Amino acid sequence: MAINLKPLADRVIVRPLEAEEKTAGGLYIPDSAKEKPMQGEIVAVGPGKTADDGKQVAMEVKVGDKVLYGKYSGTEVASGGEDFLIMRENDIFAIID
Repeated sequence: MAINLKPLADRVIVRPLEAEEKTAGGLYIPDSAKEKPMQGEIVAVGPGKTADDGKQVAMEVKVGDKVLYGKYSGTEVASGGEDFLIMRENDIFAIID
């Protein structure tokens, strides 16, 4: 699904992955006890940050990357009936292979 948001500078738009429905032992987790997901897929990437000398600093992440980010990182937005997070590239801890 195409989104109608375009991130600026060093920001990215992330679609959070769904929270786990059950534990490793097979127990189902109620909605009230689910943790906020900390993994997601990048759906849009800004052009990159402009350095002090005026040069564009390229982004290290790209659309389609699965990433790990901080539990309370980013700003929640809704677009096209879906929830997304807008965050800076430095809020991303790692790219998941």
